[in-house]
Amino acid sequence: MTPIRFQPMNKLRAALISILSFSLYSIAPASLAATGEIVETLSADRSEVKLFKAAPIVGRPKIGLALGGGGARGAAEVGVLKILEREGIHFDLVAGTSIGSVIGGFYCLGATAEQMEEEFKSGAVMRNFMAVPLTFRLLVAPVFLLFRPFSHNKYDGLYGGDKFRKYLVGKLTTEEGLIENMKIPFAAIALNVVDGRPYMIRKGHLGYAMQASCAVPALRKPVEIDGMLFSDGGVSCNLPVKQCRAMGADFVIAVNIDEPFEPVPLSSFKKPGSITKRMVKWALFDIDEPQAALADVTIHPNTEGISLISTRRSDAIRGIKAGEEAAIAAIPMIKKKLKEIGIVVPPAVEAPAVPEEK
Repeated sequence: MTPIRFQPMNKLRAALISILSFSLYSIAPASLAATGEIVETLSADRSEVKLFKAAPIVGRPKIGLALGGGGARGAAEVGVLKILEREGIHFDLVAGTSIGSVIGGFYCLGATAEQMEEEFKSGAVMRNFMAVPLTFRLLVAPVFLLFRPFSHNKYDGLYGGDKFRKYLVGKLTTEEGLIENMKIPFAAIALNVVDGRPYMIRKGHLGYAMQASCAVPALRKPVEIDGMLFSDGGVSCNLPVKQCRAMGADFVIAVNIDEPFEPVPLSSFKKPGSITKRMVKWALFDIDEPQAALADVTIHPNTEGISLISTRRSDAIRGIKAGEEAAIAAIPMIKKKLKEIGIVVPPAVEAPAVPEEK
């Protein structure tokens, strides 16, 4: 498919969902994960990781990409993709959660990492995610409640999400926007709040799937699709490695953009809000660790200090650089492991040096 004229990626905001993350895992058998379906899935647990054995490879090995949620930290995923593209590593299928669904969806449509990079650096993603600043939206929330009975979306949430969706796919035709028509198989992970289960959205319009995967609880209104009500997938399945395997991947590269979770001194917990922040980090770590263990290679850029809803150009640049550095460090291992399954990646063409941005 010819590369699309990329539309701004307002999805960044999606990762905010992580903030509210606390949950349980879920996944679906590979036999059900066919293109053109919305399939119940399950996140991996630690006992499953211990028993995991990769299935025998039949035919040409398929490489899958699992992109995790993390809001503004999604800039790091763009940095990772820049390096992987430069190194000639391409993917046969992609699964993404929250901001990962936005980046993964546009990758499958042919958008380049450079196109996505500009959307992050310009701040367009976050500005479109929040039609008005969050502080103002909270102040006027009581007024908006009065008009809810007249709204087409009466579900709970500060922001509707239509502007966000149109921002993402405004340049796409209906045919281009259908997931089942995409040449690279794709799944957006979202949580059905009705039954409490995560699902792989593999059919329908890409814009609605990304909007659903990014519908951060309380902040974004959930999205109704096929009688189900979807919210941000990050609360239950933030790093969809198992989903990549269910889609048929023989080899999975995962990109985890959570802040690192490491031991810290006792004095760290004397500051107001420090326990809450620690618990958010732990919740994401606890959800993502078993999923990451199922990947053949997990790339984990250092996103420490980058807010989930940051609109700062400096954070976008830092995130992209962190992704590039983490990917460069992982390339030797990726190539070695790919060679072991019969995939030889040709030497990369050195990219021209670019002056460092401030």
